[in-house]
Amino acid sequence: MTATQPLLHEPLLSASNITVQFGGLRAVDDVSFEVFPGELLGLIGPNGAGKTTLMRAITGVVMPTAGSIHLDKIELTHLPTHERIRKGLAFSQQLVKPFREISVLENVVLAAGARHTRSPTRSLLRIKTTEEREIAHQMLRRVGIDQHADQMPGIQPLGVLKRLEVARALAQQPKLLLLDEPLAGLNSREAATLADTIAQINKQGITIILIEHNLGEVMRICQRLVVLDNGRKIAQGAPREVMQQAEVRAAYLGSEAAAQPEDHHA
Repeated sequence: MTATQPLLHEPLLSASNITVQFGGLRAVDDVSFEVFPGELLGLIGPNGAGKTTLMRAITGVVMPTAGSIHLDKIELTHLPTHERIRKGLAFSQQLVKPFREISVLENVVLAAGARHTRSPTRSLLRIKTTEEREIAHQMLRRVGIDQHADQMPGIQPLGVLKRLEVARALAQQPKLLLLDEPLAGLNSREAATLADTIAQINKQGITIILIEHNLGEVMRICQRLVVLDNGRKIAQGAPREVMQQAEVRAAYLGSEAAAQPEDHHA
């Protein structure tokens, strides 16, 4: 399986007619999309488009007002977050919040051990954690920060913490990985190298939904885009084709600017 050749058969994730309403505000409005095994899908849109709310509906942090969510043909719609994780969903948060009283490695050990217990903290108290520690080292190597394994999170720069968040999600051995703005707050070099890491993880067989504002990196590594604006899906398809659509350009640039041609560099 490669990033450029996703297996476009049955969808791994199917979100159908998802609506999320908070009082009179419809944050997500009848959105449907699918993710296929092997894909690196970009979920994009301007600020306030509903991207994070949609992700929270998929992960169970908020319950949709209407619609259904299936992962590998299993309905997740009414399951709590921890049950969705057990079904194969993992996600990294936009705001990284590691356990600062334990090492970088132990943060990932905890995530790996959560497979064995409903109480995450009990995963560190298991008598034998050899398997979890090996998994943790593997995931830290996978994201390029194994050299920080025995250090404390509190002394790490944001770039390392972002990678730690991805490693913790990978340690749960997911079928589908959701990344919520992993490049936010990074400089251009850090963003490019983390984007490369995400693309490499995808090539290794992990299906990924990437929610991200950094359009340059999204265009460079994603195979397909879904675009939201004001809670609605306004486009989906190949990145360059999508970004040339007038409605997408208007959402990002305003209606006048959208009428002007623009070259997007990968």
